[in-house]
Amino acid sequence: RLAEETIEFATGSARLTPKSIELIGRLAEVIKGCPQADLEVAGHTDNVGDAERNLTLSRERAAAVVKALVAAGAPADRLSSAGYGETKPIASNDAADGRARNRRIEFVLK
Repeated sequence: RLAEETIEFATGSARLTPKSIELIGRLAEVIKGCPQADLEVAGHTDNVGDAERNLTLSRERAAAVVKALVAAGAPADRLSSAGYGETKPIASNDAADGRARNRRIEFVLK
């Protein structure tokens, strides 16, 4: 069920939506239940706008997720964050649906 939900932010910012705070609380419980897992929270953007700003935004968003996870009880020493901006798309940026898929947070098992 958690895999079907997405972490969302206010447009153009690293401010998490209230719905996402609830999801992060549930994710923190899952992370606490996997004591051997170290995770990277990876932020990604589409290619709209300035590439440097997109990189900064992706870093800020990943860091915001880590901060929220730690606030919800996930162990800080097992979490890291990284932002990749527009460098790792999973869909074409030529259409709105592809750009929406590229704006994402991923959890990478380390």
